[in-house]
Amino acid sequence: MSGKPIGRLRHRLILEQSVPTPDGGGGVTGTWVQVAQIWGALEPLSGRERVEAGRIAGRHMYDITIRHRGDVELSMRFRLGTRIFHILSAEDVDGRGRWLKTLCEEREL
Repeated sequence: MSGKPIGRLRHRLILEQSVPTPDGGGGVTGTWVQVAQIWGALEPLSGRERVEAGRIAGRHMYDITIRHRGDVELSMRFRLGTRIFHILSAEDVDGRGRWLKTLCEEREL
């Protein structure tokens, strides 16, 4: 995204992180909490459907580019309304700390 207009960051995304929360029975569950609201560009890459547990499930891959942040981890995810994008990888696009490009997977069940 180096050298491209900032106007491409038109999706208001919520960056979320899983936090362990006691479940009351001696165990823990992961609860997603908001880390930040950020602007991002979504670029669809591929998609597929297959039968999982007797129903059709879709998986779609996206590149999501945001302004560089040093706190993005692979255990995080983006949310856009009801859509969830799990972060699979993150890279500093030009090595100058301006843009962060993430490869994300959206799962439809």
